[in-house]
Amino acid sequence: MNRTVGIFLFPEVEALDFAGPFEVFTTCSRVARRLHPQQAEPFTTFSIAETLQPVRARAGLRITPDHRLDDHPPVDVLIVPGGVIDAQLHKPEVLQWLRRCSQSAQLVASVCTGAFILAKAGVLEDGPVTTHWEDQADLAAMFPALQVQDGPRWIDQGRRVTSAGIAAGIDMCLHLVERLCSSALASATARQMDYPWQPGTA
Repeated sequence: MNRTVGIFLFPEVEALDFAGPFEVFTTCSRVARRLHPQQAEPFTTFSIAETLQPVRARAGLRITPDHRLDDHPPVDVLIVPGGVIDAQLHKPEVLQWLRRCSQSAQLVASVCTGAFILAKAGVLEDGPVTTHWEDQADLAAMFPALQVQDGPRWIDQGRRVTSAGIAAGIDMCLHLVERLCSSALASATARQMDYPWQPGTA
């Protein structure tokens, strides 16, 4: 079964917050194609932004999005990375898009401070969540209904998954590969990436 993975891009996005998940899902498909050449690739991964103009990530990296908010394929797995997110919290069109997209997506996941954007959009409303250790107190203060936890690399609420800072997004996405596909494929993906990962642990 093929699932689409849409990764939201915005100015001042943290580079590894989006590149880590991109690497996991695209590597997973490459590994699966080698192991099971007769089966459909498990993931098709693309980026989505407000426009198709290059987005300048934090520290200056420039990325060209694949699709616009108002014109993209259906999204099964939506990934919202973090970075400098202040401007995104005050963009009605972004928040409305996130609400719409989250209603049809199989699951929505945030990396680092992406949890703030999802909470502001009303996609994260309550329950246990996490974010970068440096931002946990602010997330709890801004959204008191959330149970912000320190310690787990990622927290799976079912249709809502959050991860701690930056590199923790890789752990979370390997967990999603394990959950959506298999532990064997997640382990093979981590090995291909030379990434130390223990299945089933947060």
